[in-house]
Amino acid sequence: MPTPQIDLRSDTVTHPTDAMRAAMATAPVGDDVFGDDPTVNALEARAAHLLGKEAGLFVTSGTMGNLVSLMAHLPRGHEAIAGATTHTVMDEAGGHAVVVGATIRNLAERPDGTMDLDEIADAWRDPQDLHEPITGLIVLENTHAHTGGRPLSLAYTEQVAKIAHDRGVPLHVDGARFFNATTALGLTPRELAAPADTVTFCLSKGLSAPIGSLVVGDKAFIARARRARKLLGGGMRQVGVLAAAGLVALSDGPDGTISRLADDHANARLLAEGLARLDGVRSPGGIAQPEGELLDPTRAVTNFVLFRVTRDRSAFLAAMEARGVLLVPYAHGSIRAVTHLGVTPAEVERVVAAAAESLRVTA
Repeated sequence: MPTPQIDLRSDTVTHPTDAMRAAMATAPVGDDVFGDDPTVNALEARAAHLLGKEAGLFVTSGTMGNLVSLMAHLPRGHEAIAGATTHTVMDEAGGHAVVVGATIRNLAERPDGTMDLDEIADAWRDPQDLHEPITGLIVLENTHAHTGGRPLSLAYTEQVAKIAHDRGVPLHVDGARFFNATTALGLTPRELAAPADTVTFCLSKGLSAPIGSLVVGDKAFIARARRARKLLGGGMRQVGVLAAAGLVALSDGPDGTISRLADDHANARLLAEGLARLDGVRSPGGIAQPEGELLDPTRAVTNFVLFRVTRDRSAFLAAMEARGVLLVPYAHGSIRAVTHLGVTPAEVERVVAAAAESLRVTA
């Protein structure tokens, strides 16, 4: 029997747990557009309670969650401030411009994923100048993918929120991997979400549900976001069969998948330490760590490992795949490996051994 592949392309490749599948099979359902699906209603209430907000909205994806949030926050012609490499800017098909009709003021991020506070304040537009768009929102990404899944601290989030709120605009957190951030920082979800007006988070990444994201905020915001979801074609019917998996993921006790994220973080550090020992592995470059340095394994604090190889990247990735390991090319010429449910320490050791052999055969 062939050795099973180790898929580190993303934490989106996770499969639902047995408890999730059982809950999906027996979930009570109704028409969610009419507000009649009890499982969806329970999931939205659970998400809001966990993050300390008034209400929640179940959407199909993190991209949809961010998009309906922008639609609910920003009138056409307004502008958001966000990091230049955030998911909203780089990886959502320009939805802020195409659908929302908003611009984004892109600011450079630092190696820890933060934007400079003075630069955020200086990026504010003059609402009296007819030439300029009106600043209406700040967006943070937590964890910050392009710096290697870095968690943004509570103190930093509070400082950014103060800049926003002093000027009368909200703070939205794209928290696709929000629970990875809370786990790494040792905070409750309510604590880290408190400074933000709205937060999105994904169920289908490290939490291992098959589909879905949540948006949370106050009731008035969620009402606007729900209308935006409908406009996008996101009105869903007997969708409790999907929401049930999310309820399991967010549950307390042994079936919940939040607390086990610490295992993914430990495995990512183990992988980074193993790769750092190999001749031919270097730092990822870009904003994460300057190109050409030795890989710093201490940067792996959540479930991301970013690195470069001193070989042809495509050849290395092909050699890894031939040895049963799937990785993806990433920004700035780097390679990304993401640990998740189902990846064990023993498999991490297999990945390191496969990398050593792949570096040898592609030298």
